[in-house]
Amino acid sequence: MDNPAINVNSEIGKLKTVLLKRPGAEVENITPDTMERLLFDDIPFLKIAQKEHDYFAETLRKNGVETLYIDDLAVEALSEDDDIKEKFLEQYLDEHGYGSGTTHDVLHEYLTDLETKDMVEKLYSGVRRNEVDLDVKHESLHDLAGSDASDPFLLDPLPNAYFTRDPQASIGSGITINRMTFAARRPESLFTEFVMKYHPRFAGKVDIWRSRNHTTRIEGGDELVLNDHVLAIGVSQRTSSKSVEGLAKELFTNKDSHFDTVVAIEIPHNHAMMHLDTVFTMVNTDQFTVFPGIMDEAGKMNIFVLTPGDNGEVRMEHHTDLGETLKQVLHLSELDLILTGNGDDIVAPREQWNDGSNTLTIAPGEVVTYNRNYVSNEMLRKHDILVHEVISSELSRGRGGPRCMSQPLWREDL
Repeated sequence: MDNPAINVNSEIGKLKTVLLKRPGAEVENITPDTMERLLFDDIPFLKIAQKEHDYFAETLRKNGVETLYIDDLAVEALSEDDDIKEKFLEQYLDEHGYGSGTTHDVLHEYLTDLETKDMVEKLYSGVRRNEVDLDVKHESLHDLAGSDASDPFLLDPLPNAYFTRDPQASIGSGITINRMTFAARRPESLFTEFVMKYHPRFAGKVDIWRSRNHTTRIEGGDELVLNDHVLAIGVSQRTSSKSVEGLAKELFTNKDSHFDTVVAIEIPHNHAMMHLDTVFTMVNTDQFTVFPGIMDEAGKMNIFVLTPGDNGEVRMEHHTDLGETLKQVLHLSELDLILTGNGDDIVAPREQWNDGSNTLTIAPGEVVTYNRNYVSNEMLRKHDILVHEVISSELSRGRGGPRCMSQPLWREDL
């Protein structure tokens, strides 16, 4: 693509521009009754979480990274034209089951009357029943059938939104806009869709490799760009094998793509290891963090290397050794796998739970990590990695680390 707005051809090229979302009121709208539905194990203290996120963003800026915020971009995109704002709002309500009826009309009027900035903030934080003038006696049967009167929210908050890695994934000059696994997160990628389509910085300047209009699931935490022609994608709780194969086909056949290899890595399908980047990240040309719990006792696991086949089909080759597979596809003679928590039976799972493997590489051999994972951080330093630690007591309660909280939009090519 000429004059692209996105350029991400590796996990480790010097990071120049990143997409963030500062935690907002949506985090305080989690309750014990909604934690499971909203995919949280605990309720972060917002004031401290914001302080920690600001520290994280400032750490990036001090290292030359431009920080963009998805909610600010959404406001700017929706402010381009009243018709864009109206289209977005109708789609947002429709995807929540309010395509028509009394509740739709009340929510539409309430949200339309807000300034665009306030509307976007309200959609992230959620709309409570008692915020709108909704007379249950006049609510239609359609509305009642699709709602739970005991739920205080008509539109749920989006507390996971500060993990900007997942609703989309930058790959080369383009992006996947993802259909996310759980309903609690699916609205997040609608913001991405409208930003990429209507924001002047991105409109017409981004290849869309995969839209959110699919039935199969994929999330950005499972999508890793190893170099300018090789991807690693996790087959996980959040990304299906069908999505991996579908994306591979698109990249292999699209004339604007230069990717010819996809390494599909199967990991345990559970909340502790929800994405590939919670157990495996790239920190240098030949160095990777890895949580040993993704392998069996013999150090083996299921890995499939996908390459272009005949007539637009995908050729698939089965592997079981992660290190040997990486050396093969990346043409490396040596490989340095750095074990989370030094591979200790107690330390490794504890630090993996707090995203000890979820490193954000900002330049070759230079990473941002949570300070709480001190054993993993010391191991990185012993392997000559420069580590910038960020504070993490509350942000980590959402089960995501520095890579989860950041979506690179531009990296320098290696």
